[in-house]
Amino acid sequence: MSIPQSGGGPIESRAQLAEYLSDGSKPKDAWRIGTEHEKFGYCKDTLKPLPYDGTRSIKAMLEGLRDRFGWAPVMEAGNIIGLEKNGANVSLEPGGQLELSGAPLATIHETCDEVNSHLREVQDVAEKIGVGFIGLGAAPIWSHEDMPVMPKGRYRLMTDYMDRVGTMGKTMMYRTCTVQVNLDFASEADMVQKLRVAFALQPVATALFANSPFLDGKPNGHKSWRSRVWRDLDPDRTGMLPFVFEDGFGFDAWVDYALDVPMYFVYRDGQYIDALGQSFRDFLDGKLPALPGEVPTLSDWADHLTTIFPEARIKKFIEMRGADGGPWRRLCALPAFWVGLTYDQGALDAAWDLVKGWDAETREALRVAASVDGLQAQVGDLRMHDLAREVVSIAEAGLAARAMPGAGGMIPDETHFLNALKDSIESGRVPADELLAHYHGDWGGDLSKIYAAYSY
Repeated sequence: MSIPQSGGGPIESRAQLAEYLSDGSKPKDAWRIGTEHEKFGYCKDTLKPLPYDGTRSIKAMLEGLRDRFGWAPVMEAGNIIGLEKNGANVSLEPGGQLELSGAPLATIHETCDEVNSHLREVQDVAEKIGVGFIGLGAAPIWSHEDMPVMPKGRYRLMTDYMDRVGTMGKTMMYRTCTVQVNLDFASEADMVQKLRVAFALQPVATALFANSPFLDGKPNGHKSWRSRVWRDLDPDRTGMLPFVFEDGFGFDAWVDYALDVPMYFVYRDGQYIDALGQSFRDFLDGKLPALPGEVPTLSDWADHLTTIFPEARIKKFIEMRGADGGPWRRLCALPAFWVGLTYDQGALDAAWDLVKGWDAETREALRVAASVDGLQAQVGDLRMHDLAREVVSIAEAGLAARAMPGAGGMIPDETHFLNALKDSIESGRVPADELLAHYHGDWGGDLSKIYAAYSY
């Protein structure tokens, strides 16, 4: 979840909303990679989730990272709720999931170094207080009642709203984790091509990174339960957005969509003002019931864009949102997957050629099948395993063409970051398959063993 946005004066015309998005356009040599990943923390002796306060807690983790590694605290209502350093931030999800939102970096070598450094810091602090962290798409054992609530005003409002608009909103908030990649675009046309590829191939990412086959202490019938949860969260702000593939799509069409997504809040003077279900269109006209007579600022627009949760989304960059949180090695594989597909024009064209004939029904069917069956999914003549093989091959060619060296030039490009995915394609097994094999095999149905086996 995002922190409050800042900067930007009152909105004087609707055109500013599309201009805000368009202003994210950058020349290719300025494109960057931002990687975000969430993880569950737990007490090693009880295997229970971390509370916010106490000796073994989220607060203790944040204070430890602040004191030992020089992170600057982010405060809300007197509580430490995040950290900032060198363009990156550490933030809290509603149930205490710890998230790194990485700095915008030029290469996957750099973003992977950042991930590695962060996880080593987390390990250092966690070991001293008897805490562990694990990368999974959904909490395998904990019930909703087990989950703590973080002291963030945004989350209190969202929690109250979720049961009005869907059945799984609170499960998403408190018991799921994801890994995401944020990528740049050069122009409106470049954004359109990238976003269409992003939506069409998000199910392939869901299948390759599927890592949430358990909930409430037992198998849930899906390889990616996290993906399943998003289908019953809130239809106004989630999904595969077929209009993205319509002729004429661009920044203005995204603005039209976003304006029709009901609001959550307005952030003023450190407080979240309840605007649940209200209209940003009314806000533009000075008719928002929560703030009668006021018009929004660009910061309000930026905040509103963070409350929209489709499988991919635009802000001043594109977010790829379809993957489960997972093992350390795969946190570097996701940016490799998407950078390979989108940051080389030949690869992007090849990806678009692969998907441009699919209709909305096919794309949605792939999304559903990926969540249930992972690499074993099939929709008509499309076999996910074959599709993933072809897509990863395109990504590998894209990374090779980028030819971004690492390790002082000793590593010629970024292709090795795809090795985890290539292993899955070779074996036909993604993380969820491995977890289920352990559960039905050497774990003997005892899910408590997942913590020792799969923690960072």
